[in-house]
Amino acid sequence: MKLGFVSAILPDQSLDEVLGAAAAIGYDCVEVMCWPPGGSSRRYAGVCHIDCVNFGQAQADDVRALCEKHGVEISGLGYYPNILSGNAEESQVAIEQLKRVIDAARLLGLKNVNTFIGNDHTQHPDLNFARFKEVWPELIRYVEGAGVYLGIENCPMLFSRDEWPGGKNLAYSPSVWRKMFETIPSKHFGLNYDPSHLVLQRMDYIEPLREFKDRLFHMHAKDMKIERHILNDRGILAMGWATPKVPGFGDIDWNRFVSTLTDIGYDGPICVEVEDRAFEHGLEARHKSLQISYNVLSPIVL
Repeated sequence: MKLGFVSAILPDQSLDEVLGAAAAIGYDCVEVMCWPPGGSSRRYAGVCHIDCVNFGQAQADDVRALCEKHGVEISGLGYYPNILSGNAEESQVAIEQLKRVIDAARLLGLKNVNTFIGNDHTQHPDLNFARFKEVWPELIRYVEGAGVYLGIENCPMLFSRDEWPGGKNLAYSPSVWRKMFETIPSKHFGLNYDPSHLVLQRMDYIEPLREFKDRLFHMHAKDMKIERHILNDRGILAMGWATPKVPGFGDIDWNRFVSTLTDIGYDGPICVEVEDRAFEHGLEARHKSLQISYNVLSPIVL
């Protein structure tokens, strides 16, 4: 396994600076964010460390040179929009950019691209799954043609009452993953697995590792702290009782998690994803969050 981090935590730094920060701490790799230029109103979205618009071999050579300079690999390219948005224009823009990211990964000789399935939270899950069956087979054929493996992150993308209960990412639970992989059995279609999203849903975050071991392409390491005093006061149907934290500061047993990965033979990237508000107040704090995460995980990620 190789330990890395998600580049979204360093939005104002160049790719050269991001890779330099990784090397200075000791990380092996970075998942590089590839949103289209223009930004996004969503927190940690809109970050572009590799611009995949008009990305050609010359740009790929420049990126590879930076990786060689710092001795840091790219674990995969990340782009997390709402492919199944109820807004047709938003959906089409997301599909076109995802294809650019896949093409860039091919030019870079990378194995992994990570994204979301998407979801129209105003529609019934059955209707969303029907749309998944319309939209995603062609995208997976595109992935296969590029020789890339697409990892779907399991975040429910549920942040407000307006998005309750469906959220903006259909692929949030094992029952959905089974249906997805039965519908599209391609070996190039799998998971970018983040245990924190299962903790958020009060689910077992270890057991799915065994069932879906052949679909685990990439890992996010983010912790989740259940604020039990808020949960006990508001109930599970309310919001605001779970807080994303850096590894070691929440409820995940990272020794047990990594031990299970070794049991099932996982040997891919594990990338720290920092979404901890306690470390958002400046560049020094963001670098500190990456150092803390490295200190927690590096002794056990072998």
